[in-house]
Amino acid sequence: MTDLATLLPRLARLLDRLEAPAAMPDWKTVRAARWSAQAGGLKPILHPQRVALRDLLAIDDQKRRIDANTRQFVAGKPANNALLTGARGCGKSSLVKAVHAKYAPKGLRLIEVDKAGLPQLPDLFDQLADTDYRFIVFIDDLTFAENEAGYASLKAALDGSLAGPSDNVLIYATSNRRHLMPEYMAENLETTYPGGEVHPGEATEEKVSLSDRFGLWVSFHGMDQDTYLAIARHWAAALDTPADETFERAALQWSMGRGARNGRVAWQFARDWAGSK
Repeated sequence: MTDLATLLPRLARLLDRLEAPAAMPDWKTVRAARWSAQAGGLKPILHPQRVALRDLLAIDDQKRRIDANTRQFVAGKPANNALLTGARGCGKSSLVKAVHAKYAPKGLRLIEVDKAGLPQLPDLFDQLADTDYRFIVFIDDLTFAENEAGYASLKAALDGSLAGPSDNVLIYATSNRRHLMPEYMAENLETTYPGGEVHPGEATEEKVSLSDRFGLWVSFHGMDQDTYLAIARHWAAALDTPADETFERAALQWSMGRGARNGRVAWQFARDWAGSK
């Protein structure tokens, strides 16, 4: 049996490792990382998903706006934190990954943060402030329940905290909700109209106040049948299995089974199509 005198030094060394700050990734070779709230550090993503802007169809205006904002940021010019909202599966997350892939050779790095890591954002900002690279902090599929932890942390990080991000950090977030929180009819009933002016209730004002701190809002919308089929054909061709006379019917049946027509469903159908040939 291990005696206490032998065990105590081992425990001390373990505690030292836990308390020591995690080493920064080598950004020369690491292009993306994940912020781990539990470990208090950055974990490199060795094989980040690569998406090309040319493969994102039917969102030309959204691509233009996010690309321009990112280009300004990489060039050291003023740029805005961005909130990408709207219909699911229409390319919000893919667009962020695509602009990262485009500008990574110019020093842009991507850091993925989940909701559990939001309270530790000031620690992340401290680690990134003195580096020679530019970072997009990426928060995907962001929504909050009532009084959920992390809401106030993100709100302060965007605008209003002394521990906000430095000039080499932007926040890009995606959400299916414009204001990131559930909205209720009772809150709309709090609205008043003094002198003909609209004054939303306090609950509504509080929910708008978070999304309002993103300087750039980019909206995504559902697509019609022709657009869905065009995207499916594009991906089928990219997978070396172009459409034949049965393609359109099969693609529409697939979308009805999924209950949606969007870029994600088109990509999933094309993979099934290619795999079955």
